[in-house]
Amino acid sequence: MKITDIKIRSTTDTGRMLAVVSVTFENALALHDIKIVEANDKRFLAMPSKKLPDGRFKDIAHPISEEFRGILEQEVLKKYDEQSKEFPSL
Repeated sequence: MKITDIKIRSTTDTGRMLAVVSVTFENALALHDIKIVEANDKRFLAMPSKKLPDGRFKDIAHPISEEFRGILEQEVLKKYDEQSKEFPSL
């Protein structure tokens, strides 16, 4: 599945969340509210989720394979790095 667009939105959160992302696949499907998180000097993607009645969170959309998760993470973090250089306040 080809990624055709990535939109990075900065966040005012000064914690671990660096940005919120929307990704479009093959100009046919958009996935919103992916979060770029930094913890233990490592950045990763947190998929969109909903809060359960018991307080836990459950992903509502996520990659099925590790291979696709790696491709998605690589492309999103590459775009984030490019935009961070262009707009340092991101």
